[in-house]
Amino acid sequence: MKERVALYPGSFDPITMGHLDILERATAIFDRVVVSVLRNPGKQPLFSVEERLELIRETVRPLGDQVQVDAFDGLTVAHAQQVGAIAIVRGLRALSDFETEFQMALMNRRLQPDVHTVFLMTSAPNVFMSSALVKEVCQLGGDVSEFVSPAVAEALRRRLGKPG
Repeated sequence: MKERVALYPGSFDPITMGHLDILERATAIFDRVVVSVLRNPGKQPLFSVEERLELIRETVRPLGDQVQVDAFDGLTVAHAQQVGAIAIVRGLRALSDFETEFQMALMNRRLQPDVHTVFLMTSAPNVFMSSALVKEVCQLGGDVSEFVSPAVAEALRRRLGKPG
């Protein structure tokens, strides 16, 4: 039987427990999940691509060899083909997420009909969570330890100059 590979793309600036929640459930469906950081020159991320890759690797280490981590440029569907993915995994938090994700899924399907989009709803405790909100809470001196892995919490504190 052929290995079922999924691509989980995003900016992951930084990876949160919400992302990890989606990833853990994707590993229950697919044999291998490739978490890919999109190199987007139009965005001003807090962490470099290399830093995000390292933070993701540290965060997903308990999931073992079933999860791989990389970065890519260009079209998501092209990268999905490159890694042998049959599906693109996307997390949904609210109805507003669905509108944007639905449009992207339809375009990706048009560009590459053999790559499916799989939407996974986040768990209730993560509905409000976003990387932007986590960064803002940390910037304002709040404790983000329940929203991100210990490695990410430490990296945020160092980058934003906040005490541990």
